[in-house]
Amino acid sequence: MANWVIRSRTIAHHLNKKMGSLGFLNLSFWNSTSNSFHSSSSTMPLGDNHGRPYAIFGDSATHFAVRRFKSTEAARESDTKYFNQDAGDQALDFPGGKVEFTSEMNFISESADKRVPCYRVLDDNGELIVSNNFVQVRKEVAIKMYSDMVTLQMMDNVFYEAQRQGRISFYLTTLGEEAINIGSAAALSADDLVLPQYREPGALLWRGFTLQEFANQCLGNKEDKGKARQMPIHYASKKHNYFAVSSPIATQLPQAVGAAYSLKMEGENACVATYIGDGGTSEGDFHAAMNFAAVLEAPIIFICRNNGWAISTPIEEQFRSDGIVVRGRAYGIRSIRVDGSDALAVLSAIRTAREMAISEQRPILVEALAYRVGHHSTSDDSTKYRSVNEIEHWKTARNPVNRFRKWIERNGWWSDKDETEHRSSVKKQLLQAIQIAEKTEKPSIEGLFSDVYDHLPSNLQEQEEQLRETIRRHPKDYPSDVPV
Repeated sequence: MANWVIRSRTIAHHLNKKMGSLGFLNLSFWNSTSNSFHSSSSTMPLGDNHGRPYAIFGDSATHFAVRRFKSTEAARESDTKYFNQDAGDQALDFPGGKVEFTSEMNFISESADKRVPCYRVLDDNGELIVSNNFVQVRKEVAIKMYSDMVTLQMMDNVFYEAQRQGRISFYLTTLGEEAINIGSAAALSADDLVLPQYREPGALLWRGFTLQEFANQCLGNKEDKGKARQMPIHYASKKHNYFAVSSPIATQLPQAVGAAYSLKMEGENACVATYIGDGGTSEGDFHAAMNFAAVLEAPIIFICRNNGWAISTPIEEQFRSDGIVVRGRAYGIRSIRVDGSDALAVLSAIRTAREMAISEQRPILVEALAYRVGHHSTSDDSTKYRSVNEIEHWKTARNPVNRFRKWIERNGWWSDKDETEHRSSVKKQLLQAIQIAEKTEKPSIEGLFSDVYDHLPSNLQEQEEQLRETIRRHPKDYPSDVPV
């Protein structure tokens, strides 16, 4: 135990030397943010003079700058900015910085008077509501964004039906969340690492993962990059810096922080983007990861898809806070809430978050609001806990794909002919990909035992032989297309 304590202190001292003494955030920035915040309506975006959305911390007029020093002694020169020199004993010189005393017994309110506003660029009809407060998008990028949103939507429909036909065992759609998928992916660099939850195949599609590769994974053939060891929709691609989807909720978050810290230590010009649903923020790993990232100042973007439901649990039964965005302040993390049905808003917020994460070496939390139109998965029937009319409203009135289409059509970048040709081509590719994937040979059962040990231990050798013998004796009880 004593040796462990000594080693821990050594590691802590090393990290302290590495990280050094940190200065203050620019208070003029936060003051200007505060003024912009209180002069704007809930639907107006926030931003600086360069068209980048501000990070929002909450409704308070005071924006707290996080300060951390190696000692209170090192911070003494800067204290005059925040404390009256004549205060005497009116402040507590405590590790982490001075804390002023007060004779008023005031409890911090459990919630602000107003909810944190939601940054958006396009209204529900695809009209720009601002002229320059967003990241400008070139025609080629805008067309790819829309094309991939349509492709993602069609892929979901086709694979969902394939599951209903018994051709694949499981599927999960992104319907209603296409703008979060594609908008965030378009804002990142190919060098940025992505640690997904499970509803972000659009990020992989954007990076070049083919429809055939999606089909191979869902049908579990030998061409699947994961060797058919994962259930459907658990994609992975080392080539595209897309880590494997993992079923246990939120386990990817602490891992993502570790990956981001490694990028920081190596001095890479890249960050990590990790995704989580609103339900996942109730897991302990979410809170551990947030604190981990804040303390180590890791270049990571936490992208929370708040879609209103954690399977059948509505958000009002999950937490009492104003969504997820307000949790950033508790951990000292800059945060923003964005309209997840607005692809331009998502792209602008994530692009700006990426710049801050890399240039300032800090974590950023982005809460994207987008209603989950589809069922949680093919194992769920959401009409058991929400009305069909509610689903239909969000599917039509606030459809993210339709909204973005209206915008590119107004720019003269898309036409009905383009729409027809693209949808026809994608449908043909999808059906062909499934047919090819179905005809491709399955992996051998040897794959159940390999790639864990360098030399297979005797107990696993025995289990493998027992399995082969059981299949030989009962061939009708096992798939005939799996090589023995």
